Amino acid sequence: MSFQVGIVGLPNVGKSTLFKALTRKSVVIENYPFATIDPNVGVVEVPDARLAKLTELSKSAKTIPTTIEFLDIAGLVKNAHQGEGLGNQFLSNIREVDAVVQVVRAFKDPNIIHVANRVDPLSDSEVVNLELAMADLSTVQKRLQGLRPKLKTGQDKLAAKQVPLLEKLEQHLNTGQPARTLTWHEDEKALMNELQLLTAKPMLYVVNVDEGVAQVPAGLSPAITISAKIEAELADLSPEEARGMLKDLGLAESGLDKLIHASYALLNLITYFTTGPDESRAWTITKGTQAPQAAGVIHTDFEHGFIRAEVISYDDFITAGGESHAREAGKLRLEGKEYVMQDGDICHFRFSV
Repeated sequence: MSFQVGIVGLPNVGKSTLFKALTRKSVVIENYPFATIDPNVGVVEVPDARLAKLTELSKSAKTIPTTIEFLDIAGLVKNAHQGEGLGNQFLSNIREVDAVVQVVRAFKDPNIIHVANRVDPLSDSEVVNLELAMADLSTVQKRLQGLRPKLKTGQDKLAAKQVPLLEKLEQHLNTGQPARTLTWHEDEKALMNELQLLTAKPMLYVVNVDEGVAQVPAGLSPAITISAKIEAELADLSPEEARGMLKDLGLAESGLDKLIHASYALLNLITYFTTGPDESRAWTITKGTQAPQAAGVIHTDFEHGFIRAEVISYDDFITAGGESHAREAGKLRLEGKEYVMQDGDICHFRFSV
């Protein structure tokens, strides 16, 4: 199961620098707007110390972490929804991702120009958020234009149901507010999914700060702080050197690890594991996923022929010292189709062909 996070923001806020550090992938970084035209894509491992312990206990030949995809999307500018800059292309790229990370600039550097000639992260976020809301408003209004004439006949039940919802959404977006802040009933979510609204996607703010700054500006939530400059320096070091630099800076983890974990949480994801002599592997699922669907992430046959799941919690596995000891201690549970997976579950799935 693949999940994509789009990195967005105004030009020259540090998006591409952050992306390069995040993926250690060469991208275009220049001191002018629109250096990034097509979105760069990078697959990033999700750091999880539990996986190494499973590999050790199971004496696995391979260790395979789970991943998230990050897309570096070119900078938005004011009036992008009207086609300013390369707006329409950028907005379509955002439409395809599962969640949005918005980078705002709080660092000061006279050598890096700002499109508004000032450093104001809250103002930057307001520009981007308004552009996304206005793009969504255009989508909603086009749909309304097509549906309203159908109301006159009184025979189109779908139009009669959708128009009031779209009008509610239109009014909300007209104030510049994101669609995700509206409350929707379960039967209304299908329409929201169909519209693919930009502001319906979960969003995390990443405040790109100067070294030593950790405070998030008021008004940005949820948010984390990162120094993209420091992360770029860390990315060029060996793992041992990077750990030494983090220690010198008094940091428990890199900003990138913090961003990956925050993105994982933003998408409402959890991890379960499979482990054995061949490999120890992490698998990504959303919270609330039941056992058959979790098995289907490995292979669709596992879901269709699901019989049961043999489950050991991570803590029980570690405490017992491995699978065989956990079995002997009675820590292995047999779970059926209704079982809701928990973060850290270690599973063997039984299925019929």
